[in-house]
Amino acid sequence: MAKLSFDTDNCKGCGLCTEVCPCGILTLNNEKINSKGHHPIDVTDMSMCIGCASCALMCPDCIITVER
Repeated sequence: MAKLSFDTDNCKGCGLCTEVCPCGILTLNNEKINSKGHHPIDVTDMSMCIGCASCALMCPDCIITVER
């Protein structure tokens, strides 16, 4: 199982990672606002992550780390 971690304070909530996730487990957290005033990324079910790193490759701000 892979593990995702996020630098949520630097997430600008663009949603590009949510669009490329083949498992559909990434979502923008509409209940939180980070220090920059954006809704940061969140994982709905970490156990479903296949560790493909598509999200990390797509992120323009490099806030996603994928560990296998």
